[in-house]
Amino acid sequence: MPQEYVAVLQPDGGFLEAEPSIAAHLALASAAGARIRSGETVRAIEPRAGRVRVITDRGTVEAGAAIVAAGAWTKSLLPEFGSTLRVTREVMGWFAMPDGDPSSAGQLPVFIIESRHGMHYGIPSPPGASGSTEIKVAKHHHRNETVDPDAYDRTVSAEDEALIRAAIADHLPMANGELTAAKTCLYTMTPDGDFLIDHLPGAPNVIVASPCSGHGFKFAPVIGEVLADLATTGTTAHDIGRFSLRRFG
Repeated sequence: MPQEYVAVLQPDGGFLEAEPSIAAHLALASAAGARIRSGETVRAIEPRAGRVRVITDRGTVEAGAAIVAAGAWTKSLLPEFGSTLRVTREVMGWFAMPDGDPSSAGQLPVFIIESRHGMHYGIPSPPGASGSTEIKVAKHHHRNETVDPDAYDRTVSAEDEALIRAAIADHLPMANGELTAAKTCLYTMTPDGDFLIDHLPGAPNVIVASPCSGHGFKFAPVIGEVLADLATTGTTAHDIGRFSLRRFG
């Protein structure tokens, strides 16, 4: 990424290296010339005539364009999106699987179950993974509770676990084993559950990206291409009309 452009990935600078898939993307970005500044808190983004100023806890960065892809913290940096984006608390659980189960041989695919319990998805351990066989399962939208990303409950309760177990007990009993780990995460929801990719109103050199609503990460490579286009040329060959901010009035 040329030094003239700034991408704000997460204003508190945390969690960017936490997952192998994210680390892989960061490694590719570094190899292409990007400077990764982690552990640095973004305080504000100030559009100016033909420039953008990004204020952090370490100083100020000025650039010709900025991409704001701050997920649950987008509203903190850009209050204009207060009524457009809603942050929800989600819970994921990892459950032990018995030895000899089809998943241990790589025969169980990633899945989605829609049932009376809601929508649940599962990701088995990859074939040949070391340690005990387990499966990650979560309920899409979980409780659908709106939270403050800086002050939400990160503990996982028995009630949270029960919301996940209900579906696997009915439909995937071999996954209804011991809970070996559990974590919380955040969705950043738009009113229609689709992505938000657009220029900030009144500031065409600030691009806001919330390819979110719980299903965005798998699209990261093409979304990255779109954002690079918008930052460097102001337009993109990809049809992103359905992701415009204007659809919310």
